[in-house]
Amino acid sequence: MNQPVRPPAPAAARPSRVVLVGYGPVGARFVEGLLPAVAAGSMTLTVLGAEAEDAYNRVLVGEYAVGRTDRQRLEITDTAAARAAGVTIRTAEAAVAVDRYRQRVRTGAGDHVPYDRLVLATGSRANVPRLGGLEGVGRVPSAPPDATGDLDRGRAVRPRGVVTLRDLRDAETVREVVGTRGRVVVLGAGVLGMEIALAVRDVGAEVSVVHTGETPMAGTLDRDGGRMLARAARRAGVEVHAHAVAESVSLRQTGSGAQFRGLVCADGTFVGGDLLLLSCGVRPRTELAEAAGLDTEFGILVEPDLRCWGDPDVFAVGDCAQVAAPGDRGPDGRVGGAPSGLLAPGWRQAEALASRLVAEAEGRSPVDRGPAPRRPHVVMVKASGVDVVAGGTVDVDPWDEAVDGAREVSQWLDPARGRYVRTVARDGVLDGFVAVGAPRAGAELTLLLERGAELPEDPGVVLRLDSAHEATVSSGPDDPAATVCWCNGVPAGTVTEAAAAGAVTVEDVGRATRAGTGCGGCRGRIAELLSCAAGAQAGTTHGHDHPDPVLAPA
Repeated sequence: MNQPVRPPAPAAARPSRVVLVGYGPVGARFVEGLLPAVAAGSMTLTVLGAEAEDAYNRVLVGEYAVGRTDRQRLEITDTAAARAAGVTIRTAEAAVAVDRYRQRVRTGAGDHVPYDRLVLATGSRANVPRLGGLEGVGRVPSAPPDATGDLDRGRAVRPRGVVTLRDLRDAETVREVVGTRGRVVVLGAGVLGMEIALAVRDVGAEVSVVHTGETPMAGTLDRDGGRMLARAARRAGVEVHAHAVAESVSLRQTGSGAQFRGLVCADGTFVGGDLLLLSCGVRPRTELAEAAGLDTEFGILVEPDLRCWGDPDVFAVGDCAQVAAPGDRGPDGRVGGAPSGLLAPGWRQAEALASRLVAEAEGRSPVDRGPAPRRPHVVMVKASGVDVVAGGTVDVDPWDEAVDGAREVSQWLDPARGRYVRTVARDGVLDGFVAVGAPRAGAELTLLLERGAELPEDPGVVLRLDSAHEATVSSGPDDPAATVCWCNGVPAGTVTEAAAAGAVTVEDVGRATRAGTGCGGCRGRIAELLSCAAGAQAGTTHGHDHPDPVLAPA
């Protein structure tokens, strides 16, 4: 750990100067948390954002790219209101160096911005695989350049028709190809790769998915769940190439430069298309921190209070922050773990850090929020007609006698109807599950996993929830405490309260509670709760009892 020795601070009291590097979704949430203190004059806040656009919801960039949503829905913050409150927001101005001794940040424009507290919310960038024809693309130096530039470009110009779909510029490229019903080639079959492939096909364009494994989403689903997803994708019209190792891209030369024409695999397979979408994972942006001498591993190393190791005046939040204690280095000198890579934890970090810095600037002791609430990792594929949800431990072989005897695996497999459900329980308590083509079972199991609840004595009751002759179990999926929006931690009760207060649409609920403003996976559930609330209100008005459609027999 390398902590600089600084000159003593001036005796005169002045507002605490906070500088935020990065103006994405997590950075925007941090800004919102500081607005009251900035408006009151107890601190100043300067935001440096490399992109020209104001903060927007990157999770929904894929939906925008295929035309399922408009640009307005990507807005997640009111930049004009922040500026009116006194925040200095400088977009299209990258931070290129941090001088921790003098406590100032140098921008690509040559300006030096002083700070008392520096917050890094630099996020992550897409991995660009080493393919012939893409040499140098996306390969960044170990330190930022001395001039403002797009670090994601690397040392070489990216050919036209090759995107990573991490920003609006890429989204516009995809939008153009999809709008003309071109063919999209998706390299990678993780959650985001499958979501965009299914979305592209759903709006009428052609799409191929190329991946190295046997089944898609292998890091999230078990083998049978992956096979069921692959079948569902093929039935939806997605061309799936499994066990395919991409080797190079085929380019054609045009008057405006190289243009993608196809992907060449190691076995000679050629997958032609008008656009290549790389969905090969992401990596935290750590170059700025590394150049400043801060400790990094996979991400920027921060303590549980989000302070960077060795410098109490520098913090990191979101996709770039790897939380670990300084004593967590292993015998090999490495630190385990990684940033969560999810929006919800990043937002919680931003809120907690903003609360701490405001209290500090106002001379108060920070409020101890205690440990973060238990939020099991649940993954949902947002795709029309293909329901996939999974969480917890799923890849357990039910026939392996070496498996802990306290674990019990149950499965319901119906390939003809495209339904598959698996549960893994430990001592009767749900430890993980997979649900493909079974939305009712997926909703029930998500609730049970969140609560750390026991499965019914006969797990088949849950496994067969989507059967035409089965009724839902009575564990109360409409319990007011059940989480609806996982990104913002909004329970069902808060949504129904918003409905009672006059919220009619999902957008109304989002403005009142933030529910549905993250990944968007809960918007259908919010609409369902609004419908139930409207029905209940109508029943009260007319003196009739209306059964909850979610709890009624199918």
